[in-house]
Amino acid sequence: MDIAKIHALFLECQSVSIDTRKIQPNSFFIAIKGENFDANTFAKEALDKGASYVIIDNANYYIDERTILVKNSLESLQELAQYHRNYLKLPIIALTGSNGKTTTKELIHAVLSAKFTTKATVGNLNNHIGVPLTLLSFTSETEIGIVEMGANHKKEIEFLCELAQPDYGYITNFGKAHLEGFGGVLGVIEGKSEMYNYLAVNDKLAFVNLEDPIQVEKTKTLNHYTFGVNKLEANVSVTAVTANPFVSVELEGLKIVSHLIGLYNANNINAAVAIGKYFEVPNEAIKSALEGYVPENNRSQLITKGTNQIILDAYNANPSSMAVAIENFKQLDNSNKIAILGDMFELGDESLQEHKNVVESLSGQKDIVCHFVGADFFANSLNNDNLHFHASFNDLATFLKTNQIENSTILIKGSRGMALERTLELL
Repeated sequence: MDIAKIHALFLECQSVSIDTRKIQPNSFFIAIKGENFDANTFAKEALDKGASYVIIDNANYYIDERTILVKNSLESLQELAQYHRNYLKLPIIALTGSNGKTTTKELIHAVLSAKFTTKATVGNLNNHIGVPLTLLSFTSETEIGIVEMGANHKKEIEFLCELAQPDYGYITNFGKAHLEGFGGVLGVIEGKSEMYNYLAVNDKLAFVNLEDPIQVEKTKTLNHYTFGVNKLEANVSVTAVTANPFVSVELEGLKIVSHLIGLYNANNINAAVAIGKYFEVPNEAIKSALEGYVPENNRSQLITKGTNQIILDAYNANPSSMAVAIENFKQLDNSNKIAILGDMFELGDESLQEHKNVVESLSGQKDIVCHFVGADFFANSLNNDNLHFHASFNDLATFLKTNQIENSTILIKGSRGMALERTLELL
C-alpha cells in the first residue's frame, strides 16, 4: 500500500499510537520494535482495544483488512509524518539546543496560543520517533506547529529537519551536553547547527539571540529575526531582566513576572517574547501568557515542603546547565543553602573532569552545604564540613533519614537517570 493510501486511512482516525496501554477508540496503531520487545505482537490487542487500523512489519501477525503490512514500521511512521506535514502545509517552528529547549517550547506555545490554534511537542517527544508523532498530532485546525528536536549525535537534527521541514528555527544554546555522542563541544555546535544549514538551504527564517555570539556568527547569512537585552539593533529588545526569586523582564515599559527560577531562564522567556512579537501577538497577551505559565515535570520548579524551600531542577543535567544553576544558587541571598547534585551522564572521556569542575566550583562556598550523588561525583571525593559525597541515591537516602534538613533553601539537580526528585520524599 502506498503512503497516500495509508495517509487516507490515517485521516479517518482520531489519533495515532505506538503504545497499546494508551490506545483510544478509532486510533491508528503503528507497531514499532523496541530494544526489548516487538510491538507486532500487540497488533491484535490494539484492534481489540479499539484501534481502527494497525501497521505491522511482520507478516506473521497479519489479522485482517485492518492490518497494513509494510517493510519497516518505523520508516513508515516517519514517511507518513512527512507526508502529513506536506498535506497540512501549516507553518512550523522547530527548536533545539543543549539546554532549555523544552521550557522554551512551552513558553512559545503559551504565547502563540493567545492568538492562534497552536500545537506543540508533548513533553520531550523530540527524537526520531517523537518528532513524527508530533507531526501526526497536527490537524487541519492547527494554525502553527511547534516541534522540539533533541539529538545526541551528528546528523540527527539534519534528519529531523528533513521530516518536519520547519519554516522557522531557533537554537537555545550550544553547551556541554551529550559530549560522548557528539565528540566534544565543537561537535555539539556542528550537530545543532544542522538546523541552520536546513534553514539556509531552504531560505527559511532563524530566530537569533544576540546575547549568544555563536548564534550571531552562525546566522550572518541567514534570514533572521533577532532579540536581546538592551540591544538597539535587535528586532525585539528587552530593557530589564531581574530574578527575585522569579525571573522578570520588561518589554516596552511592560513588566512581565514569570514563575521561572534562575536568570538563565531569561533567554528562554525573551525567545518566547520575540517569537510572539514576530507573529504580532499583542504585548498584553504575551504578558498574560508568560505570567500564566507554571513549570512542572521537575524543571525549575519552586516547591515548599515543610520548613524547606526547594528549587527542583532534576529533569536533566549537563555541565552547562549545572554551571548556570549553581551560579544562580550562589546569587540567592538565602541562609541555610543546600545543594543536592547528581551525576551528569553521556559525557564520555570528559566525565570525571567535568564532575571535578563542579566540585571545585563549590568547594570554597562556605554558605552552601553540598551533597554530591553518584559514581562520578564520588570519584572526586574531597570530603569536608561543607562537601559530602554519596556513591548512590540509596546512600544519600540513608544519610537524610538520620540527618533531617529543616529551614533551608535546597537546589536539587542531576541527570534524568539519577531521578533526584525522589529526594522530595525524604525531606
